[in-house]
Amino acid sequence: MTTNTLTAQLPGLRDRDTFFAGGRWVEAHGDTIFPVVNPATEEEVARVREVSGADVDFAVGTARSAFDEGPWPTWSGERRAEAIDALADGLERRLPEISALATIEVGVPSAFGNGQGRAVALLRYYAGQARSFPFRTDRVRPDGGTTRVLREPAGVVAAIAPWNGPLSVAALKLGPALASGCTAALKLGPALASGCTAVLKPAPETPLTTYVLAEVVQELVEAGTLPEGVVSVLAAGREIGATLVAHPGVDKITFTGSTAAGKRVMAIGAERIARVTLELGGKSAAIIADDAPLADVLPSLVPGGCGNTGQMCFALTRVLVSEARHDEFVDAMGAALSALKVGDPTDPATTIGPLALERQRDRVESYLALAREEGATVAVGGGRPAGLPKGFYFEPTLLTNVRSDMRIAQEEIFGPVISVLTYRDLDDAVAIANDSIYGLSGSVYTADVERGYEIARRVRTGTISVNGAVFDTTVPFGGYKQSGTGREGGPEGMEPFLEYKSVHMPA
Repeated sequence: MTTNTLTAQLPGLRDRDTFFAGGRWVEAHGDTIFPVVNPATEEEVARVREVSGADVDFAVGTARSAFDEGPWPTWSGERRAEAIDALADGLERRLPEISALATIEVGVPSAFGNGQGRAVALLRYYAGQARSFPFRTDRVRPDGGTTRVLREPAGVVAAIAPWNGPLSVAALKLGPALASGCTAALKLGPALASGCTAVLKPAPETPLTTYVLAEVVQELVEAGTLPEGVVSVLAAGREIGATLVAHPGVDKITFTGSTAAGKRVMAIGAERIARVTLELGGKSAAIIADDAPLADVLPSLVPGGCGNTGQMCFALTRVLVSEARHDEFVDAMGAALSALKVGDPTDPATTIGPLALERQRDRVESYLALAREEGATVAVGGGRPAGLPKGFYFEPTLLTNVRSDMRIAQEEIFGPVISVLTYRDLDDAVAIANDSIYGLSGSVYTADVERGYEIARRVRTGTISVNGAVFDTTVPFGGYKQSGTGREGGPEGMEPFLEYKSVHMPA
């Protein structure tokens, strides 16, 4: 195992031979050691041992016991809310460390370090939902009697978080699950508000911030604020992850990741009719109407396409402009992308850090080669930046001469690559925007806001902004088509972790 001199400043930056379950750290028995690599330096900074199938049995068993026999699902919404608030407080105290770890394991620029605070905000939001959500409504039947309609926690949740946003996505799953009264085995999520228990599985490449969350949970268990077994955290790769998804003790699966992986999760869950929520890939379109001033478009479009180095499922990676405005847009967008500072993510001036993984840079490079083969033109960027011999860096890239039938216009690249497509009129623009297996996000830019709203209604996507690129988890978020099933965020994010029960009382 490695020894890291930064451990004194960052306690979470260390090797792990254990996983968290049943309120304590337990020896992991897997044969695989996952290296955690700093994508800015290509240096190994920590090692984490994978759990075994038997370890999954143990984690799910503790979550099962906590749900079936423990007090958590029977606690009032107020008491669960107090526990979720305490979890948010513990994370908030360690936010400087968590932000530094996110930069080390994912390459998130420190300028965006406060983004890790989103996990705290999400937990506080779902603590509020635990207090106010209508877990019971009474309805009068035609015979004059009353039926009590209950929303009860779904049970044990397997929550699987991706490598591009391990902690924030985990909180988006964990908060509602716990508020609803479920228990959770992480990979991660909003299950707490619903009263579920959770087993959280972070991506094996980016486990550091999630294990800090486990340390905070341990403090709450020791203080008696959270029962044992409500939250477990374990590191696992694809095959052991499949063991978790297939486990008969798991009632609900919530997964964020690629569409290909989501299909596998859904197929495994279908074997036993498990409840499954999927938040998957995207190839979102931004439609720029002719009356939209580019000076008003670029401030949101650039970060909407290249934020987090383009490693966002909802990134605006297809930009649709009229044939008449093509050259004007390419000049303006190209200048804006060229002005972005690519480099050391610990530098506050950096806006584009490295891609999180070497294989991800390889993927982006392969798509650029494919773009050239298909006839697209690289207007800006297109390669590794000069002067950065170490690190998984890739330049912000703008592609022109892109047709909707090209693979680069249809497939998710997951990097700072934006394709420009032209349309004849707005009907054509809507058709192009809808010409995708995905439907996760999007944007419409126009001086006529109400016309923008009407265009937005015609685009088959789960979220779309008029004159901006808004990501708000206090409203439902999720996709049409192969971008997933179900919704996260908002009060609607509670629903996947609840089951309806009708109790007919006598007339």
